[in-house]
This record gives sequence, C-alpha cells and structure tokens, in this order.
Amino acid sequence: MKARLIFFLLLVSVAFFMSCSENQNKSEITAKDILENPEYLAISYGGYREITRDVQPTIEELKADMKILAAMNVKILRTYNVHLEQASNLLKAISELKQEDANFEMYVMLGAWIDCRNAWTDLEPDHNEESERNAKEIATAVELAKQYPGIVKIIAIGNEAMVRWATSYYVQPSVILKWVNHLQELKKRGELSKDLWITSSDDFASWGGGDPSYRTPDLEALINAVDYVSMHTYPMHNSYYNPQFWVVPENEADLSDKEQVDAAMLRALEFAKKQYQEVSNYVKSIDSTKTIHIGESGWTTISDGHYGKDNSRAADEYKAGTYYKQMRAWTNKENISLFYFEAFDEQWKDAANPVGSENHFGLINLNSEAKYAIWNLVDEGVFKGLTRDGKQITKTYNGNINELMQDVLAPPLKDKPIEE
Repeated sequence: MKARLIFFLLLVSVAFFMSCSENQNKSEITAKDILENPEYLAISYGGYREITRDVQPTIEELKADMKILAAMNVKILRTYNVHLEQASNLLKAISELKQEDANFEMYVMLGAWIDCRNAWTDLEPDHNEESERNAKEIATAVELAKQYPGIVKIIAIGNEAMVRWATSYYVQPSVILKWVNHLQELKKRGELSKDLWITSSDDFASWGGGDPSYRTPDLEALINAVDYVSMHTYPMHNSYYNPQFWVVPENEADLSDKEQVDAAMLRALEFAKKQYQEVSNYVKSIDSTKTIHIGESGWTTISDGHYGKDNSRAADEYKAGTYYKQMRAWTNKENISLFYFEAFDEQWKDAANPVGSENHFGLINLNSEAKYAIWNLVDEGVFKGLTRDGKQITKTYNGNINELMQDVLAPPLKDKPIEE
C-alpha cells in the first residue's frame, strides 16, 4: 500500500513538473521564435462589431474570437492602438484563456498609434511636428508590455505613419525613430524585456522600396534601430492606382473569364513579391542582417468604388480567397511572417457606406460566415463547437462555388483602361 502511494505521488510530481516546464517554456517564447515560423500564423485583428468604435468588444466577445483564431492555427495578432479599451481588454482576454487552458497560445504585436500635430482636426496637419498625445500612446504601450510580458512580444510604433499618402496624419521618419530609440533604451535599462522586439509597420514605399525620395538618413537610422522591418503590400489597391500588372494583356484576351482572373491573381502575387524584394534589397543595403516581414496584406471581397464592377473589378470572394491562399503558401515557404489583413469584417471603417471596401477585408463576415478563403476549415470541422455572436461558423454562399463564381468578374482589358 505504501509503495503504491509513493508511486502515485511520484507520478503527480512528474506531471506537475512537466506542466510547470511547459508553461515556463511558453512564457519564454520570444518574437525571434514566432516570427519566421510557419507554425505561428499571424493576422491583423480588431474585433469591432458595430458601426462605431464607441462600442468596444466585450471580454467574452474577444475570448470567442481568440478561440476561433486559435482553431485556425493563428498564434500572433496585430493590433493598432492602445488608446481604446480593445487593446487592454484583448490582453486580459488572452490572459484569462491561458489561465483556463495551459495549452492555449496567443501572442500580440501591440500597435502604438502615431499622428502628426493637428491630425484628424479641422486644422491643417503639420507633418513636421508630432501630436502631443503620441507620448501617452507610447507610455500606455510600455505599461501593457510590462503587465503582459508573456503575451506582448512585439511593439509596432505607428501604422502607415510615414507614407505620404496618409495625408491626414503622417509624420517624418525622425518621429518614429525617436520613439523606437526610446523603447530600445528601456530595453537596455531592463525596464522592458530584452527579447521584446520593436518595429514600425508601414507601406513598402516608406521602407525605401519605391520612390527614392523616402531614402533619407533618418530612414537609414530607423532601419538600424528596429529589430526587424514590418512592411505592407497591397496589390488589390494597386489594381486601381497602378493597374498595369492587373489589366488583361492582349495575349490573354481570348481566355475564359476564370482563366483571366487566375492569371491576374498570379500577377498580383508577383506584384507583392516584387515589393517585398525591393524593400529587402534596400534594407539589406543598410543592414544585411535585418529581417523583413509583412505587417499587412489583404484583399477586400466587396466594393462599390475603386475595386468594384465599374472600375478594377478586383473585389470578390474568389479573388480574395485565391490571394490569401497564394500569399500564405509563399510566405510560409520562405519563412516570412504575414500578418494577413484581416481576421473579421469591421463595419466602423466606412460606417456611412455598408458596401465600402474597407468594411470587407475579413476572412469571416459579420454574419459569422467563413469566406471562400477558409471554406476548407469549415469542411475540416475546425470550428466545431465554436460560435461568434451566438452563431456557428458556416460558409458564405452556402458553400456553393458555382453561385460564388457568378459574382466574379474578369479584370478590364488592356485597351479599356480603368476610369479615373
């Protein structure tokens, strides 16, 4: 009897030790471990359900979303600001899920929003001066990183904050550099984990991948200061603004509509690869050791504007799903982290226009329907037992590919340019 008791206590001790070791190992996972790792899929996440961000997602709504994303093998989320409750509540939700299940894994690339002076006001934006509230945004991001070191693995200073087409709020690279250096100094002093990676997430042009006027001494210093470069690439937007790669060339004019679409999507993939390579070439000319990951790339499924039937015709679920699959295949193979944009549709982005393109980048819509990009996951049963807003995850178009294809249009022909 005594021998059995000793054996039982030994088993319990071993199980406890293994559990503690596993939890310790997870807490020690760093950005270096999760970036470049195709086992850790990344995605951009907001989680807003309503037409205004005045209505914040609840802890329970956030936890439901986390379970859905975890079922999709997503383990890294990108957020965009910390001045709203969504960011802190998301970290709390993940923390609670980890307490409920020791095997639950989810990490965060925490965004700190950066603006210029007078951004989003009736005054003229001053792009050479920064907003006074940037300091508070950075301080809040630091506090959250300290509070949740096992979850926050990356801080991104600014979102498309240096690209000049962001006319409402962009700043000069010197502003981003200032705050990146500030966080790197906190790491040196031990106030932040030395393993916390600092970056800025911006358009490919902002990282020197296009217009040479962006290639300034401040940008060179920024490239040296960040732990890695987070760049954005959007062939979908360029289907309207830079359509040379998108329109159907003369030698494809006799192909079927689907063949024309498939050919255009391959060109879209090559477009993204080219922008990535252009950034890589420039960044590595400054620092040959610096890695480059994709902080954003996505494809809308609905548009009544630039990407709709009267213009580039890029918006539909077939094209979006094809792009998603191609981008995941390429980046996984090359060990590039892709923070795909985005997890769920969010209708606040163009609240006055329900069919505006910005509302429809999600892989799952607001009716809890998985779009064509991830129909296969529904078929595989990964969402079994999970709901969003009380609804099971089903497939758009009831999973009918023929019905879906009726909404798919081939790109314009080369000799019929897209209207301005």
